[in-house]
Amino acid sequence: MTARDISLPAFLVGYPPLTPVTDAAPVADFDIGYHPPLIAKPIPASGAWREGDDPGERQFLDVGPMDLELGGRLPAVRLAFETWGELNDAGTNAVLLCHALTGDSHATSAEGTDGWWNDVVGPGKAIDTNRWFVVCPNVLGGCQGSTGPSSNAPDGQPWGSRFPEVTIRDMCAAEYRLAEQLGVRRWALVAGASFGGNRVMEWAASYPQMTGAIAVLVAGPATTAEQIAYQKTQNQAILFDPAFRGGDYYSLPDGAGPHRGLGLARELAHITYRCPTEFDQRFGRTPQEGEDPLAGGRYAVASYLDYHAYKLAVRFDANSYLRISQAMITHDIGRGRGGTAAVIAQLTMPALVVSVDSDRLFYPRDVEALATALPGSGPVRHVHSEYGHDGFLIENDQVTKILRGFLDDPSIFPDAATPHPCHDRG
Repeated sequence: MTARDISLPAFLVGYPPLTPVTDAAPVADFDIGYHPPLIAKPIPASGAWREGDDPGERQFLDVGPMDLELGGRLPAVRLAFETWGELNDAGTNAVLLCHALTGDSHATSAEGTDGWWNDVVGPGKAIDTNRWFVVCPNVLGGCQGSTGPSSNAPDGQPWGSRFPEVTIRDMCAAEYRLAEQLGVRRWALVAGASFGGNRVMEWAASYPQMTGAIAVLVAGPATTAEQIAYQKTQNQAILFDPAFRGGDYYSLPDGAGPHRGLGLARELAHITYRCPTEFDQRFGRTPQEGEDPLAGGRYAVASYLDYHAYKLAVRFDANSYLRISQAMITHDIGRGRGGTAAVIAQLTMPALVVSVDSDRLFYPRDVEALATALPGSGPVRHVHSEYGHDGFLIENDQVTKILRGFLDDPSIFPDAATPHPCHDRG
């Protein structure tokens, strides 16, 4: 094996070039729609989308200044978002999609060939864009076009460490303004999974008059102690990276930013997104190709984690990761409202609640308890998967069947019984 610095994972050091990941069962494992090219080096100080970059299919709207829940203030807020389908004259056929922790607005593409949920959203698909006007914004505090730490502050420099703490309530408040500007009078459905599902719960609690129905996939009404522990550990990985520099690293050259800390945070997170069955079946104790674990090399599963660390480092921003993770840590729809259970009992809109049976981040028992407590929910719907929490991104056939059954129920959506032009059930 070629001599190299083995003190850090190869992908994060940037040398040697990327090596193959030993994997007998390749599986789609993305949570974004936009995929930057993977290069061996260098890694940018921030993988954020910046002014002047290709916007792709993003649209942008300024939603004005915002006073934040915890006392901060943003003098101007812009949201990046994407839409599919057409809004009806009444402004009532709209569906809001809430992306996962490190996701973006690109749930699908105009051609339907890429995106983090392109098998689920589109003409004739479960969320049928011949019928629904679908909106997916990049979250406030994110790094893919919406106002966040990598955006320019009024002085023309990136906010960096100066960017205030935001909560999920702030994120939903910004999206509420977006809905108003788009002419959406009421969301027919607010849907999301994982961190996105947490936002769905907050939408229902904060704006019940605007939320016709909800679809909550592998998420909950408040963060559990275990989830807080996971997120805290990931955040520490970034904060302890000397290159983080307190959050002011945007002027650093390629290869000098906090990619080691951000990559380690992703490795820790990815373990919670998958499950032992997958790791054992895909990797076992197989050494990485061309490496000897007894001589400083890696096992295949370690290479796999390094690969995901690298992928996040080239497309995401460390400050955004911290802000969004902290928003997840503080998530509780019952905060200041009499408690979580009391708020859940008031959420009477129709609800679809979905679990993944191998999930070890949002345990099925907790998701089942949410379905039982929500007045408008039927029994929890289960997705069977050997891929853990990320099953909501992988098991698209099952997710499609569940969502379609909900959206085609005329007792919930009265227009479901009406044939829709070009409605392809294929």
